[in-house]
Amino acid sequence: MKVSQLYVYPIKSLRPTTITEGLFTARGFQYDRHFMLLKVIPTEDGSGTTALKNMHIPHFPEMALFHTDIEYPQTEKDSGKLIITYHPPLSDSAPKPREITRLEIPLQPNPKRLSPVKVVMHQSPTTGYNMGADYNDWFSACFGYPVVLAYIGSHSREVLGTLAPAQQDKKTALGTIRKSLTRPDRKWERFLPIFIVASAINILLQSGTLVRDGTTPQAARSLTPTLLFTASVVVLVLHHFCTLHAQHENRITFADCAPYLVISETSVDNVSARLPDGEIMDRTKFRPNIVVSGAAEAFEEDFWRALTVGAGSGRGATRLLLTGNCVRCQSLNVDYETGKMGTGESGAVLKKLMKDRRVDSGAKFSPVFGRYAFLEPKGKGIILRVGDEVTVAEKGTRRSITDWPGLTN
Repeated sequence: MKVSQLYVYPIKSLRPTTITEGLFTARGFQYDRHFMLLKVIPTEDGSGTTALKNMHIPHFPEMALFHTDIEYPQTEKDSGKLIITYHPPLSDSAPKPREITRLEIPLQPNPKRLSPVKVVMHQSPTTGYNMGADYNDWFSACFGYPVVLAYIGSHSREVLGTLAPAQQDKKTALGTIRKSLTRPDRKWERFLPIFIVASAINILLQSGTLVRDGTTPQAARSLTPTLLFTASVVVLVLHHFCTLHAQHENRITFADCAPYLVISETSVDNVSARLPDGEIMDRTKFRPNIVVSGAAEAFEEDFWRALTVGAGSGRGATRLLLTGNCVRCQSLNVDYETGKMGTGESGAVLKKLMKDRRVDSGAKFSPVFGRYAFLEPKGKGIILRVGDEVTVAEKGTRRSITDWPGLTN
């Protein structure tokens, strides 16, 4: 199998940027979902205050009319550009194409110049930055109602449920420490096993000395604080280490619930076959980051647990840990040309998948298409390119069961 397509979504729910190569980070491809749009909602109490509502394409299908492109930074002083083009839809009242408008946004804005804004997605909160009137007004004019463009900056969100690898594996402290020995990005932690073992030996030796020497109760009491202090330090170090490890794996940007989404071309072809002759399913409606070609059967990815990607590329291989199913919603039915819910067969894709793709007992009323994925820690900084080899490193015998607090059926 090979990588056939790569996508980045710089602004959540807008059209993707097609890329030929992507830089792996723990929280998704570089620049993926670093921005999102919020609708300004006046409160009903007459106070004049407003609230902000997250904008997602199934609830705001007009978001499909915005195309994105990225101009990557060329120098250290260059922040790069995010280019947005708005394509107004054709209609009976406006049969001729309307003027396409364009907006340029700094790819890496300076948060110090921006006001913070609270964002909660699927019960997972974070702090973003309001990009200000220059950008908000342009989007508001296109949408026809006031919106705010938010930038995540250096902030992130927690991955809830059991999607994160650390949660799924339920790693023990000892197992986590052992794994850290092979991680090049956290060399200082290699000294932790030595410290912990030495501390444990110290406790055992002192305890053994008390018993062997027949230490009096009074003398034993005098040593108790030392033993308790040593044991407490060991526990605190273990707790701190495990917390840092969980934070490393359990953080995302404005993506729904995982850093990456992997789909198969073979499965997309299966969906296209359910449409009338001549109609092809737009793979970008599935919002993938990585599209894999060459799978022998449709939906075999349901059982993929880990993929090795980039082997033989000369840039180093890494693994993607596929931890959960992507359960689908009305976004599959959006007509990307009109910015409305589709009509006819193409507007009933979700219903078509309902017939045989409700295969996740944790989401009984939603069809499954694609797999959520996390990057193994040593893969950070590796570049994935279209055409790179993909192999199944681990395969399960049962499908995953969704356990995600943000899921609503």
